[in-house]
Amino acid sequence: MATESESEGVGTGEGTGEGEGAPEVPGVRKRAPWVRWTRRVGLAAVLLLVLPLLTAETALRVNFTGDPRPGTHTRDKDVLWLGHAWVDGRKSDADVTALAARLADTGIRDLYVHAGPLEHNGTLPRTDYPKARWLITAVHRKLPGVRVQAWLGDEIAPEKPYAMHLEKARTRAAVVASTRQVIAAGFDGVHFDLEPLHSGDRNYLALLDALRPVTPLLSVAAHQIDPLPAFHSFWGTVTGHPKWWSQEYFGQVARRVDQIAVMSYDTMQPLQSLYGGYVAQQTSLALEVTPADTDLLMGLPFYHENRFGHWAHAETVPAAVRGVRLGLSRTDADRANFGVALYVDFAATEDDWTSYRKDWVRTS
Repeated sequence: MATESESEGVGTGEGTGEGEGAPEVPGVRKRAPWVRWTRRVGLAAVLLLVLPLLTAETALRVNFTGDPRPGTHTRDKDVLWLGHAWVDGRKSDADVTALAARLADTGIRDLYVHAGPLEHNGTLPRTDYPKARWLITAVHRKLPGVRVQAWLGDEIAPEKPYAMHLEKARTRAAVVASTRQVIAAGFDGVHFDLEPLHSGDRNYLALLDALRPVTPLLSVAAHQIDPLPAFHSFWGTVTGHPKWWSQEYFGQVARRVDQIAVMSYDTMQPLQSLYGGYVAQQTSLALEVTPADTDLLMGLPFYHENRFGHWAHAETVPAAVRGVRLGLSRTDADRANFGVALYVDFAATEDDWTSYRKDWVRTS
């Protein structure tokens, strides 16, 4: 008699006569019908998941082909995210001088300077940004025309239950008060990065409506847009983290702000061609629903981590810039209120800056 392990090594019907009405084979146990059914359902499920993804990835590769239109370069409305060291006392006049030299003859018009994070109740300690007034004065002096915005962020419920609860009116009121506070400190505007922010969050829209009258310039960091219809719902069901926004919700946010910066990195794409095609797709999707009078900014990865969701060899500045230019070319090549957002100053390399200048600014 065959052992259990030997029996499992026998085929499931191919070449054995096993199947409907097949005779018993001495020494071989027939597999129960539910086993065969389970395997078939499993295979079908895998195909249902894999085939659309393979199709989507192929489309991204195709999306990265072709030539960008002439003139799809900086509109002098680009942005640079700056770390907290610029407002907590670690930077000096020499650092501002070096920054001014770095940004000379680029398209940078705004600096998002990390002045938070916000407390979970929406408040912001003044001790978090003791050197803000010094920085703003120095930048205005050495970089005329460049605006300095306070970058404020926090984690958000319900995905992070311990974090900020925007459904609470008193929390939203505290965020508005914190915004008044940093504007009084001299900042030209406020940039919000609240994550993870689920698509359709009406409390966030209510917050933006309350913020608009209290700051001369309102900017937000935005999640990526569904690469496939309703993908945020599918991904949220599978992982508990929706990650993407619907295109409709993106448009609702864009209509409430002066600037919207797409965090077009951490895309899980393994190749430069796929990443660049993804950025081209995101650029087109965002352009379609962003009002002409709102600045649309596409994020560039000025950092080099390797972890799930981000591969430094794939998410490069050259691939991102080419993707931005292709999306812009195909959708709205003459859009005036458009730029790129460089994330982040303290992780950037010389190669990142060279690529930004060569491929987007075109100064060298």
